[in-house]
Amino acid sequence: MLNRVFTIVFIYFCTVAAWIALGVIVTDRTQEYDTKLRGAVWELWGAKQRQEAPAISGCCGKTLGDCVPLKASDLAVSIDLDHRQKGLLWYSTYRVKFLGRYQITNPTPAPQTMTFEFKFPSEKGMYDDVRFLVGEHEIRDLPLHKGKLTRVLSLAPGQSETVEVRYVTFGMDEWWYDLGNKVNQVKNFSLTMLTNFNQIDFPDNSISPTKKEKTPQGWKLQWAYTNLLTGVKLGMVMPQKLNPGPWVSQVTYAAPISLFFFFFILFIISTLRGIRIHPMNYFFIGASFFSFHLLLAYLVGHISVHAAFTIAAMVSIVLVISYMRLVVGARLAFLEIGIAQLVYLVLFSYSFFFPGYTGLAITILSIATLFILMQMTGRLDWEALFGKEAPPVQLEGLGEQEETTSSGNTN
Repeated sequence: MLNRVFTIVFIYFCTVAAWIALGVIVTDRTQEYDTKLRGAVWELWGAKQRQEAPAISGCCGKTLGDCVPLKASDLAVSIDLDHRQKGLLWYSTYRVKFLGRYQITNPTPAPQTMTFEFKFPSEKGMYDDVRFLVGEHEIRDLPLHKGKLTRVLSLAPGQSETVEVRYVTFGMDEWWYDLGNKVNQVKNFSLTMLTNFNQIDFPDNSISPTKKEKTPQGWKLQWAYTNLLTGVKLGMVMPQKLNPGPWVSQVTYAAPISLFFFFFILFIISTLRGIRIHPMNYFFIGASFFSFHLLLAYLVGHISVHAAFTIAAMVSIVLVISYMRLVVGARLAFLEIGIAQLVYLVLFSYSFFFPGYTGLAITILSIATLFILMQMTGRLDWEALFGKEAPPVQLEGLGEQEETTSSGNTN
């Protein structure tokens, strides 16, 4: 009995080594794809978009922060998320429409010449439908230099002017509006954001919206402040689609847990029923479990992850049940073994589709398994079980050979 247990343990760890190797291969392949493709996606769609508030210089050469803040800022942002897949990864690309109306006022008793400077998120970005208006006048010959729009404004005492900037561009992962690098005074600020997705999240060191409203397409979010002192920014993190590469790696690295549960359940059932399952049978079962992850790892690069999961699970279940039907009979193979594989391989792996709940699901499964095994083996005499020696093996014709040998010796 002990020799058989040690052999099963050895087979288990051999399978674990194969899973670790597969997990490393999938991880390396994913990182290699990400290194090559992320740059290509950036070139096509742009990286994280960070729109800075415009800078105003004037008032005796002082900057906006030392002089007077913008009188008012009225911003409208529309973000349309469009996930794109490259290799084993999905990228959260989006199209953003930006509209900013800024009111600038001369607070001094003397005429002032001020310079309005609006910096685009990136000098290498692509910007469509760009419009630049000062008051009611549209500036068609855009004064663009080093990714910035500039305009000199001559304002009489107390005079206000409205400057409007709008554009359409593309980005990935995150969108930010930067109010400044230091603690700044923000007056009459309003930013309205429309999204076409429901899963909203705000990055660290960002302000949550003051108002949220659900729409048929997604959300309408609003940040509105009358007189705010802040050094933080506004931002939105795009929802991440399930990435096949990292997901398969997680499932593969956790596979030894599911196989351990399955082997232990199979060992207990066979022991209680007096069925002897040879270590080679465990080897083929372990190989069938491994085939699930191997097939899954290479299918996800060609079809959807859910379709790949379904096909790989069906292949592995057919391998195990059809094989164990020959070893222990159809009833045990289809019922106990089939159900155990469905629970400890398929449902165990399926829990990784729910990030944040995987650990809880595995914990509940472990406790439930422990309870079932404790109830099944509570009356089992383990000392007698492991103290048994294997019965002597009787070979066919052995008695006749002994008689022949004895006759020969007599003669």
